Amino acid sequence: MPTPGPLELVIILVIALLILGPGKLPDVGSALGKSIREFRKASSDVQEAVSVNVDTSPLPATPAAPAAPAAAAAAAIAESAPAAPAPAPAAPAPTAAPYVNPYSEAAAAAAPGAEVTATEPAPAAPAPADSTTVAS
Repeated sequence: MPTPGPLELVIILVIALLILGPGKLPDVGSALGKSIREFRKASSDVQEAVSVNVDTSPLPATPAAPAAPAAAAAAAIAESAPAAPAPAPAAPAPTAAPYVNPYSEAAAAAAPGAEVTATEPAPAAPAPADSTTVAS
């Protein structure tokens, strides 16, 4: 949004002087200045509260040396322990039930003790056409 130029500001001040009069204009100006100052202070307070301090420093390098002795110790334990048979797999994981819309007729039929009723009556059969009347 473009800022008003000097000519527009003069026109606004003349209109304000005509509407408010010379007595009230300083009071309105000071009240407007206080309002703008409070708004800016509240805006900066909100920005400070929302800002998050993120640590962007690089992470320290992880030492790779301790992993090698641990792998050697695990291999030594595996060699000294007798091989045990693998445990039998547990029961197969239960499968999720398919989603049923609670407002559908299928859901009403699946409910125990529920009575399924037709939502719409069957359409009435059309009256037989009379050969003496002319359809218009």
